[in-house]
Amino acid sequence: MLPQPTAMLPAVMPWLDLAGLAVFAVSGALVAAKHRQTMVTLVFFALITGVGGGTLRDLLIDAPVFWVHDARVPLVCLIAAVAVWATPARWWRGSALDWFDAVGLAAYAVYGAAKASGYGITPIPAAMLGVVSACVGGIIRDVIAGEPSILMRPELYVTAAALSSTSYVILMQLGVPGAGPIAALAGFVLRGAAIRYRIALPAYPAKGWDRG
Repeated sequence: MLPQPTAMLPAVMPWLDLAGLAVFAVSGALVAAKHRQTMVTLVFFALITGVGGGTLRDLLIDAPVFWVHDARVPLVCLIAAVAVWATPARWWRGSALDWFDAVGLAAYAVYGAAKASGYGITPIPAAMLGVVSACVGGIIRDVIAGEPSILMRPELYVTAAALSSTSYVILMQLGVPGAGPIAALAGFVLRGAAIRYRIALPAYPAKGWDRG
């Protein structure tokens, strides 16, 4: 019998998956909490943010949708929502949402690329699927909450996810030990620098677009 694709992932990957899921779920619950929503809404936001990107990834690579077959996933999302609900609001003020999102972004980008590679996807599409895994849940979260999408924020976001997923694919091709944690750290550092110092890519010149 051939090994299952997910069984060929490095041992550290399931931990990156759960770490990314947990912090994304927290970030989703925080958005609902900021809007003073009910516990049910916090759980919904935690779930949709945690599984949104991975669901699309699994559908694209023709894999079983991960959270449908793993009871730990909705449980992690539920725990994340309860944790946000039960803790004082002052714990989550300031840039807490951005930092939690940064951890999830880096971890999920690596795991998404790794899982796509495990299903036989070639390196460039695998790296792109890492970005999809990392970003789509946050996009859905922001759209439902009526907030400006993460894609429209000036500081680096998708670029950080792309750094993590692309670094992982390259390091794996080179056979570098610890490729997963190294790539996740690279993306987190870039996203953290963007949060701290408002680093952004140059915007498209607006000249001419305001003309009739």
